[in-house]
Amino acid sequence: MAKKILITGGAGFIGSNLADFFLEREHCVICIDNLITGSISNIAHLTNQDFRFINLDVTNYIYIDSEIDYILHFASPASPIDYLELPIQTLKVGSLGTHKALGLAKARGATFLLASTSEIYGDPLIHPQQENYWGNVNPVGPRGVYDEAKRFAEALTMAYHRYHSIDAKIARIFNTYGPRMRINDGRAIPTFISQALKNEDITVYGEGNQTRSFCYIDDLVAGIYQLLMSGINEPVNLGNPHEMTILQLAEKIIDLTNSKSEIVFRPLPEDDPKVRQPDISKAKKLLQWEPKVSLEEGLGKTIEYFEKKLFDQN
Repeated sequence: MAKKILITGGAGFIGSNLADFFLEREHCVICIDNLITGSISNIAHLTNQDFRFINLDVTNYIYIDSEIDYILHFASPASPIDYLELPIQTLKVGSLGTHKALGLAKARGATFLLASTSEIYGDPLIHPQQENYWGNVNPVGPRGVYDEAKRFAEALTMAYHRYHSIDAKIARIFNTYGPRMRINDGRAIPTFISQALKNEDITVYGEGNQTRSFCYIDDLVAGIYQLLMSGINEPVNLGNPHEMTILQLAEKIIDLTNSKSEIVFRPLPEDDPKVRQPDISKAKKLLQWEPKVSLEEGLGKTIEYFEKKLFDQN
């Protein structure tokens, strides 16, 4: 039976890929986005489907004149560049926006899924990161606006679950990449690919020894769906546990793009996490989910997307 899905931040990278996923399964999708970091180009191909776009800032209010079965709250700036340029908006969408989205879920009796983040763990003191780790976050640092907004959003979501009996899910999303990322996103993969395709110097911060793990968007969307359909209400890590250094990632992208780029090193940003790797034991056990797309395959598809975007811009 077709369901009605509301996605806040639905014109963003992950949100628009989720819209594709649900529409392919013949559900109805309502997308809310104020286009601060989202883009109409991400959803332009959906206009002839059972899809509705509402240009709205969810920190003000959310009014939908129909029944809703599921609310997926993905509205938020989500890169270090965004935190510096949009600190107040980041805090507001994590707090006020989450409150408005939860209020709508309560009013409609909808299942609610919060897009949380591995940034919950801050610069972690345990490795890999499990869901029972409370984190090591600097609340007043430049990244604190995102970290604390998401930590508050998790607390509010669980309060609505406990007090109002909302069926709420929390996905702690680790680094995800793929088509529809912004070229000027500021995160490692889009930055490195753009620089490599233009044969520019690739900027690596610090010595490049900090580690990350990268999950392809199709794998993440599958994990989000599994969590949404589950009976689980506590946070669940979703990401790819394959860990590599940022320097290794830069070298891999140079190789895959046959680039003439050279790697240059810049000072490490404040509070930049030294390690990041999800423990996905819970997702494997309770959701029967784990990533399937290899880094080489995922990067290949992402590079192809960026080649087209860069060509279109020129």
